[in-house]
Amino acid sequence: MGIILKEHIHYSLLITENWYDVVHEERKNYFQKSSLSQIKPRFFKEERGKDYPCFRHTVTENEVKIISDYFVGIDWFTTDKSRYIQVEPKLNDKVVESFEEATKKSDTFSDREIEEFNGKVEEEIKNSSGKKEVDVIGMLMQIMSHAEVSKHTGKLLFVDWEDQEILINQKQDLLAPFLVVRFLNLLKHIVRKGLKKSYYKKQDNLRNRVKGKILVGQQIRQNVFKNRLTNTVCEYQVFGEDSLENRFLNKVFIFCTNYIENNKIYFKEENEIFWLINYIRPSFEHIGSEINIQDIKNYKHNPFFKEYKEAINIGQQILKRFSYNITKTTEEEIFTPPFWIDMPKMFELYVYAQLLKDNPELQAKDFNYQFSTYGNALDFLICSDKKKIVVDAKYKLHYNYSQVHNDIRQVAGYARLKKVKNQSPQLNEEIECLIIYPKPINGIHKNNLNLGELQWDEINAYHKVYKIGINLPVIEQNELK
Repeated sequence: MGIILKEHIHYSLLITENWYDVVHEERKNYFQKSSLSQIKPRFFKEERGKDYPCFRHTVTENEVKIISDYFVGIDWFTTDKSRYIQVEPKLNDKVVESFEEATKKSDTFSDREIEEFNGKVEEEIKNSSGKKEVDVIGMLMQIMSHAEVSKHTGKLLFVDWEDQEILINQKQDLLAPFLVVRFLNLLKHIVRKGLKKSYYKKQDNLRNRVKGKILVGQQIRQNVFKNRLTNTVCEYQVFGEDSLENRFLNKVFIFCTNYIENNKIYFKEENEIFWLINYIRPSFEHIGSEINIQDIKNYKHNPFFKEYKEAINIGQQILKRFSYNITKTTEEEIFTPPFWIDMPKMFELYVYAQLLKDNPELQAKDFNYQFSTYGNALDFLICSDKKKIVVDAKYKLHYNYSQVHNDIRQVAGYARLKKVKNQSPQLNEEIECLIIYPKPINGIHKNNLNLGELQWDEINAYHKVYKIGINLPVIEQNELK
């Protein structure tokens, strides 16, 4: 039985001695006491000596409290596989509103006023029901459309292929479309450069000639026994595109197109994904798809074709995801391995792609993505001709007033580091700071992060510290039913 959560929310389960005595519909709100020791923590990554758990939990005498924070995905909650946890990408609009409200207030709040503000916001967040879900796949498509940004996507996803799979509805699945989008964008880069040509073995029943080596066993069965004495079954090498690796990529491409055609939630007609398919398809028209999967496992990669290595790796994951059976791409219920997606990282890359798109005069090196200094890492240190800006992309917004201002002070502190100040161009005046945060609720107009045109909203309590909200692609809740 699943425990379904939204992002950045607390969920409580009442502890019971015998979970099976509870009415079936209510079991989702209870937790078996004997299973407390089997709660399974999962860590997504470790950075700078700090662990990042996929979810957190606390246990009291009467309840288990689960807290979802920075990641979306699905995993086993207990080692006995009796309960699983799923975190959906629904960013609470009240969290965004509280962030905006906190930044408009001065930094001289009394302790009582701060306590009242936090209490009010916490209650609003608790009672808020999200009707829209952040379109993670839509974000990924924008990220993958920029080659400079897409190379940072390797650590966005964690999958435990060895753990027991979980049965879910196909509409709840984020792993398959995530892998499909990454694979198709890698194929786009491969096709743009041209498919790799190499020598590969080919078998043919030749008439009146011999080429390569004769396959004696097949020759006897196909020709000698049937009195075709002028034919010879031969195996010989050919130099061309119909090689083992290209046939494998074509096989996975067929899986991907079939999956997209049968899953319209994330892949609508107006999506760029259909343009991508039409761009790739002509290059594989004369490539076969019949291969022995075992052969590709022993395939040795050529360092001159780096995209092939990653594409084949993701292609193997896609085939494994569908158990090497193309009919699995159309089923309503599917089994998925536990997986997690790093949403703050996803938002950083989404902002990066938007900045590159809206500022064509700047190159990737001008943005200094993940500029490191003294154990800290700035999301972006933008250095253009005569301007320098410290940019922090905040996906998770705290409702707690003090935490909001701690985040702002952290960004302002980055701007005072000598290593940041000495980065070209060197300026005497204060470096401007910009916080970019998500606004997925009323996302109707298009984003514009053109640094020369931005109308920044200055945060009242700080000098030259600004904020701007950008819209995220969303999916209506009724589309997910």
